Amino acid sequence: MAPVRSRLLYVTDLAYPARGRRYGDEDIRLTSRLREDFDLALCHPRDAAALMDAFDAVVVRNSGPVLEYREAYDDFRARALARGTPVYNPLTGRADMAGKQYLLDLSAAGRPVIPTVDRLEDLCRLPASDRYVVKPKLGADSIGLRTVPAGELPGLADGSVLVQPHIDFAYEVSFYFVDHDIQYALYAPDPERRWELRPYEPSREDLEFARSFVEWNTLAHGVQRVDACRAPSGELLLVELEDLNPYLSLDAVDDTRRDAFVAALKSSLRRFLAATG
Repeated sequence: MAPVRSRLLYVTDLAYPARGRRYGDEDIRLTSRLREDFDLALCHPRDAAALMDAFDAVVVRNSGPVLEYREAYDDFRARALARGTPVYNPLTGRADMAGKQYLLDLSAAGRPVIPTVDRLEDLCRLPASDRYVVKPKLGADSIGLRTVPAGELPGLADGSVLVQPHIDFAYEVSFYFVDHDIQYALYAPDPERRWELRPYEPSREDLEFARSFVEWNTLAHGVQRVDACRAPSGELLLVELEDLNPYLSLDAVDDTRRDAFVAALKSSLRRFLAATG
């Protein structure tokens, strides 16, 4: 008798027009591999709440910015928590899953993040700069992000946005984790071309930096992407910790790393299902 296969509801927006990324391609290819081990169905994020009861777990992947379907996501989240539905990544994430408040908290705690405040009276905590980056606390995918001169800040820093000094960084680099294990790293050599990524070989210090934020987030299971920039001083600074639906850029890694990632994801899902079943 064949073993019973777990049923997964895979949440994705295959048609979301992500700049520089192909959400649909990544999820089509990834689900083709997951079907080797699980019974799986895809659905749009607006349909997840209505369909999830027929499955053993919900896997949230390239579902697009929650801002595009805020009411539907809040309904899904509330129902899943009330019913104890296993959701991967778990809904207890402390980073982007919960908004951008964590950047304020980590900055105030002196962690290596881009200095961040949200109120005019706290601007003195930021390094002096001719330009500042302003973005919504509930933003995603650079929606609402602006770079403004210092003179415009008094009318903007009202608690609803994040304010950061504009940093002329050398490059951005992303570290991709399954559970607490690093899978690969990619970087954008040209700061103006965020999604033109190349393989990156992290140093021991780089890995310690990235892993410290994954450990801070306390998710026992899940996929996380740690985004950082290389500051002019040479240190890495956290840009964001994506723990809701991080794009994986699997098309930018070789077959060996891609296969290893898929194997790690399958193992993580099996452990997650065993722990929540």
